[in-house]
Amino acid sequence: MATVRLYLAPEEAAFASTAFPQYQRNAGTNFPVTGLAFDGAGTTAERAYWKFEPAAYGSGSITCDIIFYNDASTAGACVWEAALAAITPETDTQDVENKSFATAQQVTKAHPGTTAQRLQRATITISNLDSIAAGDEAWLRISRLPNDGADTSTADVILTSVRLSYSDT
Repeated sequence: MATVRLYLAPEEAAFASTAFPQYQRNAGTNFPVTGLAFDGAGTTAERAYWKFEPAAYGSGSITCDIIFYNDASTAGACVWEAALAAITPETDTQDVENKSFATAQQVTKAHPGTTAQRLQRATITISNLDSIAAGDEAWLRISRLPNDGADTSTADVILTSVRLSYSDT
């Protein structure tokens, strides 16, 4: 049994026509830092989407690690949500342009200390898998939910990557 790992970069994300995070490239002192800036002051969930192939997917839940930092805050919590949609080519009869996502799952991540721009990890165990199988065409939707009462950070949060992992058996 092995663990398959997928790395999804902010540069690879797709967006709907409204309610999407802004792409940012910050120079940094020693290297550039790219990410998606999810608004903390608004009341609308912003979403980003990635398309991927669940190569060698075997069974079980998918672990989704959202790597991010608060842009200017040293306190509060951020609520993240993840949802999957999957279509098996040549088998499923679903219209690809109208496919629905499985029920989303979420996590609340509190800021861990007194340093702004500290890299953090929010982990969501995705068990609503939409019958995902190896070789499917799959979509992942990541949302920040600033209108959720548990999201208390008013600063933007910058998503630097998404990491998926799952079993190949």
